[in-house]
Amino acid sequence: MSVATGAGREAAPSVLKKGRVGWAALFVVWVVWGSTYFAIRVAVESLPPLLMAGARFLIAGAIMFPLALRGARPSRAQWLGCALVGTLMLGANGALSYAERTVPSGYASLLIATVPLWLLGFDAAFNRARLGWAPVAGLLVGLAGVGLLSGSRSGTVSVIGVVICLCAAASWALGTILSRRVPTPENPALGASMQMITAGAVLLAVAGATGETHLAAVSARSWLAFAYLIGVGSIVGFSAYVVAVKKLPTTAVATYAYVNPIIAVLLGTTLLNERLTPVMLCGGALIVAAVVLVVRRAPATH
Repeated sequence: MSVATGAGREAAPSVLKKGRVGWAALFVVWVVWGSTYFAIRVAVESLPPLLMAGARFLIAGAIMFPLALRGARPSRAQWLGCALVGTLMLGANGALSYAERTVPSGYASLLIATVPLWLLGFDAAFNRARLGWAPVAGLLVGLAGVGLLSGSRSGTVSVIGVVICLCAAASWALGTILSRRVPTPENPALGASMQMITAGAVLLAVAGATGETHLAAVSARSWLAFAYLIGVGSIVGFSAYVVAVKKLPTTAVATYAYVNPIIAVLLGTTLLNERLTPVMLCGGALIVAAVVLVVRRAPATH
């Protein structure tokens, strides 16, 4: 009995430490991923959006790939799977970068916060998942929030920008669903780096095809924001996310979906002087509440 008790005493601090590490990593995800909306807005002030997004992911992926490889040899099928998923998910980020030329960063983050609602809809459509009262209520509340946001546009927010943001959210959700169906590496860091490399190449090709190759008169703040998106937004943010997924329940990790827009709105209003009307705040609050309803009903698994 004394041996068992000693083992239990040794295990308790270990579990507590894992929890602290996990929550510290999740805090990084909250702040870093929430701040990327602000950084994107600053970067696209003078950098072509698709070119910026493509270069961001290609560079970040090239840095992460050899570190995550660890002797593994990804198959051709895994590269194709990562290319499909990466194009949908990270291509959505390229679309967001394009939209943020005409959509304030905080406003855009509230529209992107609808990703869990799109996930729920795609899951029901593709996997015939049954929806309980909370997810259905979340969908309805979320739709009301999107309606309020869309109807509260100021003169600086374009209809096209709003539509692109919603399409980006849907594309990210679709890529997430397909990531469970196509072959990808078991190591999430390796898979993410492969997605970044392939999606970055696709975005750069699209940027070249659309004439986004002009880099004259790029401001120092745009270059700094670009560097932040590579080093902190992509590499540090995803690394922290991988740690959080390993250490914490899914329901805890999923809180980033409604914490990120709060961080983004705070940064946008305080550092970029973005204006939020009472109607926009109500619409954003409805979307966040809808995401809470949907996410909180998810299974508490790792």
